[in-house]
Amino acid sequence: MSVIVIEFITLDGIVSDPDGSDGTPLGGWAFRHGPEAVAGDKFRLGRTLDDGVLLLGRATWQLFSRLWPGRDDPFAARMNAMPKLVASRTLTDTDTSAWTNSRVVEGDLVDAVKRERRDVVVTGSLSVVDRLRAADLVDEYRLLTFPTVLGAGRRLFPTDDGPHADLECLAAEQAGAAVLTRYRRAAR
Repeated sequence: MSVIVIEFITLDGIVSDPDGSDGTPLGGWAFRHGPEAVAGDKFRLGRTLDDGVLLLGRATWQLFSRLWPGRDDPFAARMNAMPKLVASRTLTDTDTSAWTNSRVVEGDLVDAVKRERRDVVVTGSLSVVDRLRAADLVDEYRLLTFPTVLGAGRRLFPTDDGPHADLECLAAEQAGAAVLTRYRRAAR
């Protein structure tokens, strides 16, 4: 089992509001590069979409549950079929029925991830990423870096008292206007 974090990110490390749904003044930065920049399996998840589980925080799940069920392309079919775990203290399994194969994480998030036997893909959901990183559970980051500098917003790697991590670059490839980079935890 691996924990894979996937994020749209700017050159200065901002990951907040890539689609503009939060209504921030600079939101929508990833989508300004056209739909082909963000469509399909840009993160090269491949079989993990079929065999893994998607882990989302409440806000990301709520956004995705409004978008993905209405799409009918092949990638959307895989996203809709994929099992989804929702980290939330306020949603119930009844609430998550809006998006097929979704259920609320029972008990402690870190313990639930440690028990998981499938690869876990976390997208967006910075509070979830922060908790898993603090518990040293993130095995890989797949970052789609856009040629944008925002100067302000929530960063994937906060500059204040965040845990130290040594990473190893596995790959870097151009993906439209962006660059997909894959990093894994460096050998200890």
